[in-house]
Amino acid sequence: MNITRKIIANHLVTGEMIAGQEISIRIDQTLTQDSTGTMAYLQFESLGVDKVKTYRSVAYIDHNTIQSGFENADDHAYIQSVALKHGIYVSKPGNGICHQINIERFGIPGQTLIGSDSHTPTAGGIGMLAIGSGGLDVAVAMGGGALYLTMPKVVKIELVGKLKPNVTAKDIILEVLRRLTVKGGVGKVMEYCGEGVKYLTVPERATITNMGAELGATTSVFPSDEQTLAFLKAQGREDDFTPLSADENATYDEEVVIDLSELSPLVACPHSPDAVKKASELTDIKVDQVCIGSCTNSSYRDLMKVARILKGKKVDPTVSLTISPGSRQVFAMLARNGALADMIEAGARILECACGPCIGMGQSPKNNAVSVRTFNRNFYARSGTASASVYLVSPETAAYTALYGKIVDASTLPCYDVDMPERFDINDNLILDPKDFTDITVERGPNIKPFPLNTALGEKVSGKVLLVAEDNITTDHIMPSNSKLLPYRSNIPYLSNYCMQPVDPEFSQRAKDNGGGFIVAGDNYGQGSSREHAALVPLYLGIKGVIAKSFARIHRDNLINSGILPLTFAYESDYEKLSVYDEITIENAVEQVNAGEIITLKNLTKGYEFECKLTLTARQKTFILAGGVLNSIKK
Repeated sequence: MNITRKIIANHLVTGEMIAGQEISIRIDQTLTQDSTGTMAYLQFESLGVDKVKTYRSVAYIDHNTIQSGFENADDHAYIQSVALKHGIYVSKPGNGICHQINIERFGIPGQTLIGSDSHTPTAGGIGMLAIGSGGLDVAVAMGGGALYLTMPKVVKIELVGKLKPNVTAKDIILEVLRRLTVKGGVGKVMEYCGEGVKYLTVPERATITNMGAELGATTSVFPSDEQTLAFLKAQGREDDFTPLSADENATYDEEVVIDLSELSPLVACPHSPDAVKKASELTDIKVDQVCIGSCTNSSYRDLMKVARILKGKKVDPTVSLTISPGSRQVFAMLARNGALADMIEAGARILECACGPCIGMGQSPKNNAVSVRTFNRNFYARSGTASASVYLVSPETAAYTALYGKIVDASTLPCYDVDMPERFDINDNLILDPKDFTDITVERGPNIKPFPLNTALGEKVSGKVLLVAEDNITTDHIMPSNSKLLPYRSNIPYLSNYCMQPVDPEFSQRAKDNGGGFIVAGDNYGQGSSREHAALVPLYLGIKGVIAKSFARIHRDNLINSGILPLTFAYESDYEKLSVYDEITIENAVEQVNAGEIITLKNLTKGYEFECKLTLTARQKTFILAGGVLNSIKK
């Protein structure tokens, strides 16, 4: 067997490991972060479970860390108290980004992890089967329930050769994105192997598995080998090591071969991670801002290389350079060895150990700016400035770009190699162990509102088309996540005013005026973040169904969990026929859902019928019929 099938087989609860069929697996670990965590814990509380049933669950506070009002601090207090009360570890604000901390302090090869963050697959870099999910799936797993998913295909990505100087792990995953696109991983696990793997450290592997989320993949995974053991030893966790590799004669559904020696520095151009070009083709582009950090590229080795490049030099006077260490461990080590001083003296602005600019939480660039970032996403307006052009690069390319004031080909410039430390500086005093706390009272601030619940599916479902959207609508489009809105992640009524604002500022009011209705969209609807709010806010607005050419996996699951119909066009030509305010109705809806996957809809405004597919498992049908998972569980 390959690695993916080995881990699944060891955790299989129901189903057969046949690609395309539904299976369920036992979950060892969960993670939440504060952007999605409030909803996940409100849902967990509604299940009535006293203590989590997982091997380990951790609540991280790393997204909404700017406290310009009481809202974020109230959310932090709620998360900390509800987590400790139910046996969940807490990583406090300032401790670092969830995926970086998970790799450093909690990840165990061979275990399963789900998290209410789409970049949870980062842990595949340490040999975990780590999957991003909606908060409700995480809540159910914390309560002891299995994770249901479609058995994925497994893609063998064989790395041969060795990287050239200043060509990095970031360039490897950008090459994969260039070849496969943001839809190329849907329904698949990317499993890395080959001679080139042994040269990649765990943080480098984590960079690759992190951005596997941009492929739409279920997850990505590396072997657990000598590099894994060395990393765990340096973290004082060698007892967590388990060797894990594919059998010599392992089979795969697809294969991709990448010769690392042929790669050069790459850049993802606006506004998609798969719009990849060689840096050498973009060297005339003047840059206004450079941001280094995020869960993709903020490890010790990443930032030490940046410090070596910047040492004794000055950032171009027209460039604003920010650096965000991924964890307090990394931050402290940079401070002790002098690297932090080198960055500061070069002109860098050092930010908190948090997600920060990656999620639009501060450092929005000026109008029409060019911003070069080491992050994982460059979706339209995600930076907080709609007119900005965001490019994604490696830390080495970013550091040199900051010095020269324009995009550079780092392979033509000096390379500073950095060894992994034999021992990391370990200080876990911002991680709270629930065993140390008793008699916890859950704190609920006034900004924490109940989450919306759907009603059972009626015999007739009708409403107007409220929006006709294009391909690749992201969760950033559906429910923006900028610094002004993040403090209201526990307040669905407030957020409803901003739904689909980047696509159509009138959408929210139109939905309210018409008592809800339908959203129509193109391919890959709901790509990006795992945020449940992109389903919960439309639910609050009365959205009965989304009719699209295709869906991103996590968002489709979130719609089903909320009882919203995820319909795909049986004939894509029907997409062109629909217009805003067309009256749509589904007669005998319950009977149609029970009968099969073809659903007939009527366009009453234009006087014709059209067919859509509603591909659901028997379990998912119960959710749609009941009006969501929680209604189904209560029933």
